Amino acid sequence: MTEDNGTVTTERDGHVLLMTVDRQKKMNSFTPEMFDQLSDALGALDHDPDLWVGVLQFAGKHTSAGLDLPRFFGPGAADRGAPDPDRFDAFSMHRRCSKPVVVAVQGLVLTIAIEMMLGCDIVIAADDCRFRQLEPKRGLAVFGGAHVRYVERAGWGNAMYHLLRADEFDARRALRLGLVQEVVPAGEQRDRARQVAAEICECAPIAVQEIKRAALVYLEHGERAAFDEVPRMRERTVGTEDAREGMMSFVERRNAVFRGR
Repeated sequence: MTEDNGTVTTERDGHVLLMTVDRQKKMNSFTPEMFDQLSDALGALDHDPDLWVGVLQFAGKHTSAGLDLPRFFGPGAADRGAPDPDRFDAFSMHRRCSKPVVVAVQGLVLTIAIEMMLGCDIVIAADDCRFRQLEPKRGLAVFGGAHVRYVERAGWGNAMYHLLRADEFDARRALRLGLVQEVVPAGEQRDRARQVAAEICECAPIAVQEIKRAALVYLEHGERAAFDEVPRMRERTVGTEDAREGMMSFVERRNAVFRGR
C-alpha cells in the first residue's frame, strides 16, 4: 500500500500480535484500505492458536483524526456496500475478535478513533489525549457504535452529556467515565499496553477467552443467559492441560507455564 492509503502492519512478539496503524502525514485518518488491513490483522489474531492477545497502537503523535471523509463520501468514492458479517471489523459491531485486544491511544482521538478504541477490551491512554465525538457537528449520527459503547461504559447520562454536545474532553475525564482503564505519561502508552498484554499472557489463554466470550453473552443477552453459560465455561476449562498446570504450579509454588491446551 502507498503511504497515501495508509498501512496497518503486524508484528509477533511471543504470544502477542502488535498491530500498528500508520498514516502519520494525515494524522492517521482512516481510508478504506486501512479498515481492510485492520480486519485482516484481527482475523489473523483470532485464527492463530499461538496468538493469545492483540495490541492495537497508532504511529506518530495522534491516534486518529477520524475518517478521511472524501474517501468514503466524496466524488468517486467507492460504494463498499453492507459489511461482510464473516469479516472482523474495527468497531467489533459485526464480528468481534475472541482474543483480548489492548489498545494504546494518544493525542487526538476523534470520532471513529473513539469507537475503535471502545471496540477493544482494555484502553491505555496517554495523558495528552483529546477525545471528541464530532459527528453531530457535521450533521451526522454516530455510525461506529458510540451510541452503544458510551452507554455501556459510562452510563446513560454521561453518554448523552458528551455525545449530544460533541464536546472535547481529556484523558482524566475519560478515565473517570470508564472509557479508558489507565492514563500514563505521553510516550509511555504503547509500552504500557504491551505490558498489560504480557500480564494477560501469564494467564491460561483458554480461560481468558472463555471469560471474554461469556461476558459478551451478558452484554448481548443479559444476566440470565450469562449465568447459564457457567457449565460451558467449566466444561471448556476444567479438563484442560492448562488447568492441571495451574493447580500444579499452585501446589509447587512456582509460576505456571501455560500452553493453550
